[in-house]
Amino acid sequence: MPRPRSADRRNAILAAATRVIAAQGLGAATATIAREAGVSNGSLFVYFDTKVTLLNELYITLKAGMGEAAVDGLPTGSDVREQLRHMWNQWLRWATSFPEKRRALARLEVSDEVTAESHRVASSAFRGIADLLARSVAAGPMREVPLGFVVTLAGALADSASDAMIREPDQAETHARIAFDAMWRMIAGPALPAI
Repeated sequence: MPRPRSADRRNAILAAATRVIAAQGLGAATATIAREAGVSNGSLFVYFDTKVTLLNELYITLKAGMGEAAVDGLPTGSDVREQLRHMWNQWLRWATSFPEKRRALARLEVSDEVTAESHRVASSAFRGIADLLARSVAAGPMREVPLGFVVTLAGALADSASDAMIREPDQAETHARIAFDAMWRMIAGPALPAI
């Protein structure tokens, strides 16, 4: 009879994979991840059948964590701009507080090993964020733009703001505010004249 799987051991493997992938990239050996987690390479495969399975589960876990952090404490009684500002600040706080998670997630985002199904599952963690962005763009210049593209643009701006905040922590609040104001004008500002 197989031993029951330990949630702590599984989480240790995911945490180790985050650190190793952030440092070494997706080509890092599973033996390195196992050693970092304090388990044998064979034990790693008790929890994750293949390295691809590990990468997909890590991607989903990291995206879910980022999505949960972004909407944590969302002031539902506030107007859409204040809700979006809260979500924005929470998103940046996660990104700057967990640089290894952010780096590993960025590598996983572009990996061919992460399946379309994993992307779909992970995007469900962003449903609240997507709904908030959809309400924000409803009357703005990007109202005709596919929401997925708006999310991509917001993500690129958040990445740029996060990088600046990490480089210049004494200016972090200013960078976050300037980036939010730019995003708000981009998605919800007055409509641009037709060309």
